[in-house]
Amino acid sequence: MKNITIVGFMGTGKTVVAKRLAEKLGREFLELDAVIVEREGMPIKEIFEKKGEPYFRRIEKEVVKETSEKQGLVISAGGGAIIDEENYRNIKKNSIIICLEASPDTILKRTKGNVCRPLLNVPDPKKEIEELLQKRAPYYKKADHSVNTDNLTIEQVVEKIIPLAA
Repeated sequence: MKNITIVGFMGTGKTVVAKRLAEKLGREFLELDAVIVEREGMPIKEIFEKKGEPYFRRIEKEVVKETSEKQGLVISAGGGAIIDEENYRNIKKNSIIICLEASPDTILKRTKGNVCRPLLNVPDPKKEIEELLQKRAPYYKKADHSVNTDNLTIEQVVEKIIPLAA
C-alpha cells in the first residue's frame, strides 16, 4: 500500500491534517521533522542555529530515504523536503503526494509568534513567506494533488484528501 505524503509550506496544516488522516484511515502517522528532532536530540530551530540549514537538509534527506522504503504510512514532510530532487524521487516512488496550500496571509496568521519557525525569524515575515512560496511553487506543483486549506477545518481538508489518495 502506497504511503500518503503531505507536503506544503509551513502553516498550511501538514502535521494536523496528516495526523487526522492517519487516524481516519487507520494508518501509522509519521512526521519527518519529529524523526529528525528525535535523531538529533534537539529542536529544529536549534539544529538550524547550531549546525545550519545545509546540515538539517542532509539529515532530512537521510530520513526521507529511510521512510520511503516503508509502506502504508501517512507522512507529514517538512516544508522544504520536496525541494530537493532526490527527496522528491524517493517520496514519489512509494507515495501519493498531496500538497497543502494557503495564502501568505493565512500562513502568517497561523505561524505568527511561533519562534520555532527559523525561516520566519526575520524583520518582514510576510515578505519572506511570499518570496519562499514563489521559489517553492514549481516544486509544490509536482505533487499529485493540491488542496487549499485557507478557509477549511482540519476535518474538511481530510475529507478532500481521502478520495484523492484512494
